[in-house]
Amino acid sequence: MRPFILACALLCAVTAVPANAAPGGEVSPMIIGGTLVSSAPWSAAVYRNGSFTCSGTIISAQWVLTAKHCVGSGLTVRVGNVQRAQGTPSSVTRYVSHAQADTSLLQLATPIQTSEYSRLADANPPTGSTNQIYGWGYTSRNGPVSPQLKTANVRVTSICRDYYGGQALCSSRINGNAWSGDSGGPQMYNGLQVGVASTADGTSTQQYSSVPAVRAWIRSTSGV
Repeated sequence: MRPFILACALLCAVTAVPANAAPGGEVSPMIIGGTLVSSAPWSAAVYRNGSFTCSGTIISAQWVLTAKHCVGSGLTVRVGNVQRAQGTPSSVTRYVSHAQADTSLLQLATPIQTSEYSRLADANPPTGSTNQIYGWGYTSRNGPVSPQLKTANVRVTSICRDYYGGQALCSSRINGNAWSGDSGGPQMYNGLQVGVASTADGTSTQQYSSVPAVRAWIRSTSGV
C-alpha cells in the first residue's frame, strides 16, 4: 500500500480526509501518543488562505523549510511559539521547491528574529537511532489538529523515498507517529534537523524527506 501524503494541497489540516492522498490508501489514525512541547523557537506553522495547512521550521530570519506538497498561493506563516495561533506572523513573498524531493523553502516578507533557528544536519542519522518528530497534526483519526506543538520518538529503519521520489528517512513508531497536518515538520537527531515530513501510513511508519540529501540546494537557495 502506498502511504498517505501527510497534508493535502489546500485545507489538509481541517478536512477529515487528505484531498490529494495517494491512491489505494486508507484513512488511519494520526499522531498517536507523543507529548506536548513547551519550547520550540524554531517552529513554524504554515497557512494557506488563512487556514492551517502544514508544519515547518524557520532556518534563518527570512526562510522557512517545509514540504513541497504544502505550497501554493496565499501562503503565510506563524513562527516561534508552540501555541500555533500565537506565533509571530509573516506573509510569504515566494517559495522555491526542490525539483526531485518533497522539500520547499518559503521566503518571508518580514524577517523574523527568534532565539534559535533550526540547525540543519549534513549527514543522515544512523539506522536504528532514536529521532524526534514535531508537528501540529491531527490528534485523533479525523482531527482536530493540535493547538500546541507535539513531539514523538521514532526509530530510523532505512533509507527510502519521499512522495516525489527524493531520498527519505523511513522510521517506525516508538511512542507516537505522524499524520495529517504534520507535513513539512521536522525530524531531529542530536538537536539537528535531518528530515521534513512527507508521507505516513497513519499507524506506525512515516517517511521524512532527507535534509542532508538536499543540503547543497538549501545553501544555494537560502544561503543557510
